[in-house]
Amino acid sequence: MENKFPKNVRQIGNVSDTPKIYVEDYVDTFLNQICDKADKEQAGAFLVGKKEVTEGQECLYIFGAICMEFSGDENEIISQENFEKAEQEKKEYFEDGTMIGWMLCRPGVRMVIDTKIFNTHEKYFSERNTIFILKDNAEVEEQYYCYKYKELMQIGGHYVYYEKNAAMQSYMITARKKIGVTPSEVVEDKAAKDFRNLVKERFEAQEQKKTSRLTYVASVFLVIVVLIMGVTTLNNYGKMKSVQSSLEFIRNSIMKQGEEKTQKTSGTVKEANEQQNENTVQSEQTNDPQTEEQQDPMPQQGEGSDSASTEEEKVDDSSMSTMQEMSEDIYIVEKGDTLAKISKKVYGDSGHVDAICRMNGLSDGNLIFIGQKLILP
Repeated sequence: MENKFPKNVRQIGNVSDTPKIYVEDYVDTFLNQICDKADKEQAGAFLVGKKEVTEGQECLYIFGAICMEFSGDENEIISQENFEKAEQEKKEYFEDGTMIGWMLCRPGVRMVIDTKIFNTHEKYFSERNTIFILKDNAEVEEQYYCYKYKELMQIGGHYVYYEKNAAMQSYMITARKKIGVTPSEVVEDKAAKDFRNLVKERFEAQEQKKTSRLTYVASVFLVIVVLIMGVTTLNNYGKMKSVQSSLEFIRNSIMKQGEEKTQKTSGTVKEANEQQNENTVQSEQTNDPQTEEQQDPMPQQGEGSDSASTEEEKVDDSSMSTMQEMSEDIYIVEKGDTLAKISKKVYGDSGHVDAICRMNGLSDGNLIFIGQKLILP
């Protein structure tokens, strides 16, 4: 699996050299604490980390630091005994790392690489791309150097990165007596807090962006759903209006035909009643007054009843014929019917489909439903 650069970093200086140097935040804090407590005396630390090629670039990752004890000899900075002791501490706290450099803080001394520093580095860190850090706490300055081409060459900048670093935290708590700081100063200082707050804010901003994107996508999806529902509703509304218009047309046609049949029937009954009255008047005029008293009125009542019943039968026959004609002009749609099938049933062919559509105000010949009443042309 290819190595990747740390995600949460802050840049110090101009990072344009090779290799790229990444210092873990707890290590950077610990080195600053050593310098702050050094006062007028020099202080130092061994750097623990690893060398890797990340995305095609040479990189140094410094994730540990061990307090340095100086030699009593004025001609050397580090003794062999002190170096071996630091190696043992490295194995105890940072077993996955290697010694890849060192840091020296000299208050009030010029920030230059002298012979003693160069000889010390070549003795203990002669491998290519090892690191030396020179600090001056009085002037709050620091310089990073990389050993390559048999020289300590200054590096323009580096990165400070943040990751969970339990090993360094554990060592800082153990070493607090050596550097003379309290546990709270060891675990957290102001710079570390500020950086962690910055990382936290960055995480929150990223989460907020993700939430905003999800909200935007959900809103767009909701708008699309509403538009689809609106279009569907409009289409259904148009179909409903078409069906409603057809039913209204059918109802008006049936009522109109019923009124016409009723008028014809009532006219027939009226003429029959007038004829009956004329016959009655004529019979009364031709009868003699003397014989009128001797006549039995029952036959007249019987004749009147027969006449009335005859007229009622005529009305009933007329109403039945009207209903029959109406039923013959109306077709009720059954299951599986189409206009073509209805045309074949009624007329014997499918050539009357257009006529049925026009008669019933149908814009779509397939838009019929079971129980619908169609007027037949």
